[in-house]
Amino acid sequence: MSRSKRFAALRERPINQDTFVHEWPEVGLIVTDSPFDPEPSLRITNGRVVEMDGVARADMDLIDRFIADYALDLSVAEEAMATPPEAIARMLVDINVPRAEIVRLVGGCTAAKLVAIIRHLNVLEMMMGLAKMRVRRTPANQAHVTNWKEHPALLAADAAEAALRGFAENETTVRVARYAPLSALAILVGSQVGRGGVLTQCAVEEAVNLRLGFKGLTSYAETLSVYGTEGAFIDGDDTPWSKAFLASAYASRGVKIRFTSGTGSEALMGHSQGRSMLYLEARCLLVTRGAGSQGVQNGSISCVALPESLPGGVRIILAENLLASMLNLEVAAGNDALASHSDIRKTAKLMCQFIPGADFVHSGFSAVPRFPDNLFGGGCFDADEYDDYLVVQRDMQVDAGLHPIREEEAVAVRERAARAIQATFAALGFPAITDAEVQAATIAHDSGDMPDRDVAADLAAADGFLVGPRTVLDVIVALDEAGFTEVAERLLAMGRQRILGDYLQPAAILDADFRVRSGINDRNDYQGPGSGYRLQGERWQRVQDLPQAKPPADFVRQGQPLGVQLEAVGPAPKGRANEVVIAVGPAFGDALTETIGGLPHDEVLQQILTGIAEEGLTARIVRVHQSADLAFVGYAGAQLSGSGIAIGLQSRGTTVIHRSDLAPLNNLELFPQSPNLTLESYRHIGRNAARYAKGETVQPVPVRVDNWARLRLIVKTMLLHRREVEAIDPALPPTELAFDWEPEI
Repeated sequence: MSRSKRFAALRERPINQDTFVHEWPEVGLIVTDSPFDPEPSLRITNGRVVEMDGVARADMDLIDRFIADYALDLSVAEEAMATPPEAIARMLVDINVPRAEIVRLVGGCTAAKLVAIIRHLNVLEMMMGLAKMRVRRTPANQAHVTNWKEHPALLAADAAEAALRGFAENETTVRVARYAPLSALAILVGSQVGRGGVLTQCAVEEAVNLRLGFKGLTSYAETLSVYGTEGAFIDGDDTPWSKAFLASAYASRGVKIRFTSGTGSEALMGHSQGRSMLYLEARCLLVTRGAGSQGVQNGSISCVALPESLPGGVRIILAENLLASMLNLEVAAGNDALASHSDIRKTAKLMCQFIPGADFVHSGFSAVPRFPDNLFGGGCFDADEYDDYLVVQRDMQVDAGLHPIREEEAVAVRERAARAIQATFAALGFPAITDAEVQAATIAHDSGDMPDRDVAADLAAADGFLVGPRTVLDVIVALDEAGFTEVAERLLAMGRQRILGDYLQPAAILDADFRVRSGINDRNDYQGPGSGYRLQGERWQRVQDLPQAKPPADFVRQGQPLGVQLEAVGPAPKGRANEVVIAVGPAFGDALTETIGGLPHDEVLQQILTGIAEEGLTARIVRVHQSADLAFVGYAGAQLSGSGIAIGLQSRGTTVIHRSDLAPLNNLELFPQSPNLTLESYRHIGRNAARYAKGETVQPVPVRVDNWARLRLIVKTMLLHRREVEAIDPALPPTELAFDWEPEI
């Protein structure tokens, strides 16, 4: 069989580096509607669940028992289970049904019932549901801040820039576990340099994480993993009850917590029990609710490639986010781990949360280059894609948690953060951070730009800090005494917030003034068009203010190159047989002096005239005042040309060779891609026009096609043409122009 070259090219596309498999329900390789999933059911006797989703109480495993006793609102359960799943699905997209009513009803739904609701929703409907069911009105974003060298100055600088860019939370982790105290300290200080109120965490083993929280180095945690089967839960080293106890321990010290789950983890661990990924995730979410966690990090997280290998995988990732919000849980919606080799596919997945909004659209966005520095498995979007992300926000008028900053702002805040952690290390007696390290962190792209540190000395300092008596209060004093008073005050304000406990409210974040925004005082009130959160006002102005966006006038500001001397001689008469007319637009060489490609008009004329002269013909230059349309400029010139041949030339450089007996919109040769025309191209155009005038055989001018030109230059094209149109004077007949030039022959 002959092999198709097009199929060969397709095989090289990045998408075909991803893995795709057929469903295999018996081992959990199915995202929803497994033949082994139970049907929804619930029986309550004397205020106690005695049967749930087809399992009698005596046969319940530890997850069923926990859900039955702690996760279901039995006051509404019978009503909820009696309501058809399709009816609840319709309520999700009905703008007349308030969020609170759905939350009330869903509180009585079992895991199988939750899955049955999703069965009736397509992706668009689920996005509509997420827009309404999101806990907090205002969307936000979380950053991952790590680096391969675990360099404290770079961590602080990256955390500060992330905070300045709008991230409400900064999360770090470690390559070497013992680095945790220093890494947590670095992003805490750096974040508060960027802006006050940014919550931080260090994702490490839970006992260490808790100790970091006790010392005031972290303000939230999301490493409390839960699973949908008993075997996976026990392999994951815990039970629902121990997770609930750990959550209480964090909350008692003012540390905000959310659990972590996600489709695919049970299958990955070999404990799927033949159930679908969505059904097991529904169980995880009910455990999360029952344990008292205010929120969840889900969206498949580090397992994302597993559901994405299956049909409907991205739909089910969105479904688990929606289910969490229906259960009134804060949703940190994934979009963190590498999801695809294909930029198209990973962006398509992102849109499921980006467009409707989530409490955290990412959990998190890699605020560092994924290679080599993201220690969370790469990062689906990273620091090299900030501009792309910001432009998409601007394109759609969507607030996905970030805003543009200027380079000078980033450099300044990075240096200040590196200086602040340098001063902190010095005051606490940690290994010194040198000025050279500060300077490197200020402008670094990644950890490869950073000097190596004495790892053994850093680890000794980290160990001593973790087991010693020092806390964040010592850090505050150190910063204040070193002159970083504002940063010290922000850390102190974070400490006060922990005592107040307000950011333990559902879906809580802090703004720059340390005011809490949560599901209580920033409640999602979306009920259709004109309601809910809208990106507008000052926030919209900030999101759209890209550094690379220019004032429109900048596209048409042109200097007057030396040598342009186009003097009006008088009305243009009919010419001689051995001539070619060069008909130029109304603004050519006057209001506009360069082509869109930056070629000076005098040099363009010089080359066209030289090309005509090389063929032994003469030329006249005529300005057409009555139109800026290239076809009519060229046509008008052809009517005046003694040979009947004319070159039409717009100010932006678009060119045509016309003949007097052709209709205005017909021509001999058209050169629409003016950015690709060179001075040699214009010389060749002159030669060809002369050959047409002599009646000779002509080979068309070869021109390179650039399909990206319109994308790059359409705004400039519009503005240049608008300026040309402004110069039109319908009352003026064509004017002959004098041009002082010497042929280059």
